[in-house]
Amino acid sequence: MNFLRTIPGTDSTDEELVDVYRHHGDLQALATLYNRYMDLVFGVCLKYLEDRETSKDAVMNIFEELVVKLKKHEVDNFRSWVYTVAKNHCLMYLRSNKQLKTVELPESLVQSAENPHLNGKLQQEEHFRLLEKCLQALAIDQQQAVRMFYLDEKSYKEISDSTGMDWNRVRSLIQNGRRNLKNCMDKNS
Repeated sequence: MNFLRTIPGTDSTDEELVDVYRHHGDLQALATLYNRYMDLVFGVCLKYLEDRETSKDAVMNIFEELVVKLKKHEVDNFRSWVYTVAKNHCLMYLRSNKQLKTVELPESLVQSAENPHLNGKLQQEEHFRLLEKCLQALAIDQQQAVRMFYLDEKSYKEISDSTGMDWNRVRSLIQNGRRNLKNCMDKNS
């Protein structure tokens, strides 16, 4: 494990190093003890996390956990205890990451200015149905002028030329048609 600084070993037993750390808070004793089992911890992390870099991070995080946990727990067999701590750390990491997974959503479901709600498509379709119903309720001349102006994007002059109606008549039909459409939409929504 060359990604961590090698800490010189001692002839002390695991139990002695645990005792020195618990009673004196000697981080060097804990580091020496942890160094003995880093390969084991890394192996456990690699088994569960299946990624070298994430496992390396976990090895460092587990050491930080040990600083707190070892003072709170009576440990008779450090090797099996650190194995359990490492396994639990990895399982908690995996559990918390399941909740944080990102999923790519189709663009049609993403909120936007045109579609401020996820159900905007359904609302939009309902709006268009109502609009079509209200358009059909208009007088024939108004319906024709409104469709040509808004749907076909023709100017007043183009509508006047293609229908033979006076320009002022076209303008009046569009304005009255728009007002009648709005009234119908408001009444039915």
